[in-house]
Amino acid sequence: MFCTYKHIVPIHASFIKNIFILMLIITVSANIAKSNPTTPISRLIAFKRAKSLDNGISISWYEQTWNKDILAKNPLKTADFELLKQLGFKSLRLPVAFAYFESEHIPVEQLFTHIDNFVKQCSQYRFKVIIDYHNGNFNDTNYNTETLKLIDLWTKLAKRYVHVSHDNLFFELYNEPPHMDPQIWKDAAYNIVNAIRKIDKERTLIIGASNYNSIYELSRFVRLADENVVYTFHFYEPFLFTHQGAEWIGDQEATIGVPFPYNAEKFPELNLKAKNTDGEKNYNKYKLDGNEQSVKDKLRIVKNWSDKYYVPILCGEYGVYNKYADVESSCRYIKTVRQALKALNIPGMMWDYNGNFSIFTGEPSIDNLPGCMKDAISSNPQK
Repeated sequence: MFCTYKHIVPIHASFIKNIFILMLIITVSANIAKSNPTTPISRLIAFKRAKSLDNGISISWYEQTWNKDILAKNPLKTADFELLKQLGFKSLRLPVAFAYFESEHIPVEQLFTHIDNFVKQCSQYRFKVIIDYHNGNFNDTNYNTETLKLIDLWTKLAKRYVHVSHDNLFFELYNEPPHMDPQIWKDAAYNIVNAIRKIDKERTLIIGASNYNSIYELSRFVRLADENVVYTFHFYEPFLFTHQGAEWIGDQEATIGVPFPYNAEKFPELNLKAKNTDGEKNYNKYKLDGNEQSVKDKLRIVKNWSDKYYVPILCGEYGVYNKYADVESSCRYIKTVRQALKALNIPGMMWDYNGNFSIFTGEPSIDNLPGCMKDAISSNPQK
């Protein structure tokens, strides 16, 4: 029976059941609307394209400003493409030192011709391609003029490649923005994106945070309004291991012979040059940082940020400076990072194919690929 203040009206049980079901539907729908708002199609496309970049590697040739043959030789020959394919790589990142070529008064069209050839070769071998603006001069003081230069360059590239498949070609706006006011960099990125969108509304763009694509800076970054963006970060943690002996870093990385993971018996003495530097701090923390769990925990920082905004992320660089790190430690580190990325569903790209972070012990070839590294970069490494 159903009671009113005037009289009693009989009611069927089926009516009560239908009311209950209706209320349940309304409640569930409200919860879904709160927790899973409708995702724009362009962002879903960015997720899909980001995933397609997994198992990638940088071809560090047109960023090697010290190399006198930088434009005299083709960075990759047929044998290289076949080797990259054999090793399971699916995407190639092409860092280009655009500012350097400008300073050397090399016509941009001449440089574009080299990039054209690379893109064409990659298409023939079915590699995804990222064109990356590398070694720029952007900072806190010159950002107005540098932003205009970046807009001019990306406008030209956007026009040049507007008809190239959006699934196969990506633009990375700026490699490793320096330690600077993060809002200045974000404003610059916003303006560059808007300039590209006037020409190409469908190209997926790759953008990192300041402080050299830091995972920590990205974790504080507020996503851009543009939906077709993949957010990149670089991962070289722990730095004491991955950059040991790196001359361009300075005295802080003078300590060499650092194993991965941390091993008290094999851990070297601190190089006196690194005293009172960040290198000494990293040295003292290495027993905590130099292990698989620490790698996983640090990658979780960016994964949590990605989940918070529900945006795609990409580990655009990871690797080991190979001059002083022992091969077995390098293999263990690469394997650890790759497995952690896979577990977190984060696509990753190595640094690099043919430079001083190369996975080979000599010129790139199967014969110069250590067995442990072959296992480390495989899709199903041995336990």
